[in-house]
Amino acid sequence: MNQSEKSYSLRQVAMIGGAITTTAIFTVFGPAWCRSVHASLQDSPKAIVDQVWQLVNREYIDSTFNKKDWLAIRQSLLSKNYTSPKQAYAAIRNALEQLQDPYTRFMEPRHYKALTSQTSGEISGIGIRMKMSEQTNILTVVEALENSPASKAGIKAGDQILAIDGKPTVLMRIQDASRLIRGKVGSVITLRVGRMGNPTLNLKLTRASIEVPTVRSAIRTEGDRRVGYIRLREFNAHASEQMAKAIRKLDRQKVDAFVLDLRGNPGGLLQSSIEIARMWLDEGAIVGTVDRRGSSELTKANKTALTKRPLAVLVDENSASASEILTGALKDNKRAIVVGNQTYGKALVQSVHELIDGSGLAITIAHYYTPKGTDINYKGITPDIKIKLTEAQERQLAANPQLIGTKNDPQYARTWAVLSNNYLAQPLRNLPSRSAVFPQAPVKRF
Repeated sequence: MNQSEKSYSLRQVAMIGGAITTTAIFTVFGPAWCRSVHASLQDSPKAIVDQVWQLVNREYIDSTFNKKDWLAIRQSLLSKNYTSPKQAYAAIRNALEQLQDPYTRFMEPRHYKALTSQTSGEISGIGIRMKMSEQTNILTVVEALENSPASKAGIKAGDQILAIDGKPTVLMRIQDASRLIRGKVGSVITLRVGRMGNPTLNLKLTRASIEVPTVRSAIRTEGDRRVGYIRLREFNAHASEQMAKAIRKLDRQKVDAFVLDLRGNPGGLLQSSIEIARMWLDEGAIVGTVDRRGSSELTKANKTALTKRPLAVLVDENSASASEILTGALKDNKRAIVVGNQTYGKALVQSVHELIDGSGLAITIAHYYTPKGTDINYKGITPDIKIKLTEAQERQLAANPQLIGTKNDPQYARTWAVLSNNYLAQPLRNLPSRSAVFPQAPVKRF
């Protein structure tokens, strides 16, 4: 079978999601492969089955395929007739299950589309964040994003969304309301909006492509000190540019130190984590990767740090993958003190491919290690200062998100105390770590 192939480095193609998070890359099979498959399989669902097999056969990190006869699996797959995509998808999932790798997985077209939308950092909509008000049980605007169709139409925090294109929102779930609000760029949506002390309004808005804020920053005043607080929710395609903007803004305002909050961050794009690490590090290794052939690649800082002010990183058990790469780089290079809970423990890299029918496939292609060569898979990163929230504290922060990153947030409060007592008088130096030695063969652990 003829194949049209392209070669990409891990940094160009990889994603490293948290629990099951991924992002899209270029498919390695070009038009020639697709034409060949279509000609031989007559555009049947079997073409998708064979494309998945070929991709896994080419890229999967474990060349023994979990000690399964991968060629026999192909013969079994292609010996069957599939009368619908649904049957083909089921066969694909059954084949992938034999690898016993939760990160190598198939996505139907709608799930793949949702994934690429998430990791692109953009949505098609009107630019509002909503919640269900506990007091009124009415869908309420939390925020209208800057320069969005919603903000330009005058929608404000606290406004109530009473109907969407004529459909009442009473008892409507937020997820269902979000699906109604999103739509094709350029299409029109009508909202009935209620505002305290004012008559209801029917507003027509034109949907646009909205850049989703993944970085939020603020200055916290602690005594006579000013802290630059930055929360990063995920490593999407816009995360690095938003992070650079936040660091520069806070640095110009002459904060005394930074707190980078990665709690609950499930990961995302590998390249995004590397770019953000370079904003804090001038020297030293960032991450090492090892592929199925035992080939290793070590990524380093490149003297592009945006600040040298003291830094602390907040993590928890849901800080995964890309979050762990960034945390490991900052910790191993002694650039930051790490506070919080043991992190998730995912040290595997995936590539993601769009298949010929719009479905998608994520494949584990490499294992990564921290700058000191530490394997954190299923182990996580141990904070320098361990502090775990009680269930009551977790409930309080979940119910009052505005308290996160304030004195009422016990993990943040401890972080500030550590910075203030131990590091502000003598700022942390970015000390390059010794060259790491990475294994010559990938470790098969999922």
